[in-house]
Amino acid sequence: MMKRAAEGGIEPPSKSELKRRSQQIERLGEQLVDLPAAQLDDAPLPEKLRDAVEAARRITSHGARLRQRQYVGKLMRGIDVEPIREYLARLAAADQRRIRREHDVEDWRARLITDQQAAWTELAERIGAADLAELRALARQARAEQGSTRASAASRQLFRRLREALQDGQP
Repeated sequence: MMKRAAEGGIEPPSKSELKRRSQQIERLGEQLVDLPAAQLDDAPLPEKLRDAVEAARRITSHGARLRQRQYVGKLMRGIDVEPIREYLARLAAADQRRIRREHDVEDWRARLITDQQAAWTELAERIGAADLAELRALARQARAEQGSTRASAASRQLFRRLREALQDGQP
């Protein structure tokens, strides 16, 4: 080991490091297998890898699926995985932004149902006064439904309308 390091100057990766890299690539392959079909179609994959991933998606037997996932990992070890890693990171970032927007809409709905005047004023500044009357009516219905045993259809409808209004009102 010392002789090899002295000759080349750089020590080769250890067996453990090679195994860790292999496992990381296999996990990346598992993420590809778990992607929805539309996102998989947009992924930058070589044809052979795409076929292997699609085959893994069709397999239902646990053992066969495990072997196919390992095969996907083996194929990925032979290619540059950085574009795939970047693609999956972009998808994850877009998903996080979507979740953050949904949480913001959820916060708006809670503030409007509790009838905070400051929330109504701020909302009017953000989306304009055109949709405010409908949102006020839905908020009143949602407040009324909170005390009853019925499902809160108005609350869900308020959420949808708020999401649309805030999406249109934001740059």
